[in-house]
Amino acid sequence: MPIMQTRRRVLSTLALAAGAGLIGAPRVIAAEPKLETTSVRLGKSGSICIAPEYVAEELLRAEGFTEIQYSDVEHGQASAFRKVDFASFFAYSAIISADGEAPFTVLSGLHAGCFELFGNDAIRSIADLKGKRVGVPALGGSPWHAFLSVMAAQVGLDPAKDINWVTSASPKPSELFADGKIDAFLGFPPEPQDLRARKVGHVVVNSAVDRPWSEYFCCMLMGAKDFVRRHPVATKRVVRAILKAADLCASDPAGTARRLVDKGFTQGYDYAFQTLSELPYGKWREFDAEDTLRFYALRLHEAGLVKSSPQKIIAANTDWRFLNELKRELKA
Repeated sequence: MPIMQTRRRVLSTLALAAGAGLIGAPRVIAAEPKLETTSVRLGKSGSICIAPEYVAEELLRAEGFTEIQYSDVEHGQASAFRKVDFASFFAYSAIISADGEAPFTVLSGLHAGCFELFGNDAIRSIADLKGKRVGVPALGGSPWHAFLSVMAAQVGLDPAKDINWVTSASPKPSELFADGKIDAFLGFPPEPQDLRARKVGHVVVNSAVDRPWSEYFCCMLMGAKDFVRRHPVATKRVVRAILKAADLCASDPAGTARRLVDKGFTQGYDYAFQTLSELPYGKWREFDAEDTLRFYALRLHEAGLVKSSPQKIIAANTDWRFLNELKRELKA
């Protein structure tokens, strides 16, 4: 029975992808060099927003991969690349980790708009964070702390002096917020969807619609440096499969949400569907991935949170050749 279920999922996803025009380039694949490896390890962090990575399995098989493994990783931690070959992390995580010898290469943007700043009745704008309790999992290298610090600095606040940071990995800041123990926190799917359903707090900043955040990627696809260097053909095919999966998220959020539930990546269909319907997964063609890193790296550098210049981080930790080739291939 499990074999039949797996086969049905594979055929169903491939049929849906074919109908959406996402499969149908066997001649292109046949003309490419042979895969250096047919094994690939992907990260799963529990965040719904990186759904393209989760639903790419069948597309990866169509690209010639036979052994596909998903491993639990902590979102934004560079150490994840000790056990995975590819993972999708928040852009801030890439920059903070790249402020030194990063073990990964940034390959593409994935989508914009996944984070939302939630506040209680006392918080109506970013400036209202002054003197308030703001929850983050950790300080320093935490992307949540870094991003909120930059947002605060943008409106003239001193993040170190003006905000009362409350650090807690367990219970999560979202739980502290729901219990009234903090005044604001930065949420990622499915946290915002859950709080809205429960009518807890309100959205102060929505990165899907509020500028300048809505004009840049939030999550980006990264590959382990050694894998990218040793397996360029495999790297291109992985990027292609995940970008096709992003198109699938955009064209059929309902079907993709069902697959996330069926494959065990999430239990809540409604929250998954809401996330996939709201996030602009098709923006990988339009937005400039390098511009995203430059924008965030400059602000982190100005805030003193990273030492390296944007130019140095980009030069040492990006490779856009696969993305540029695929933008030409997947124009339609």
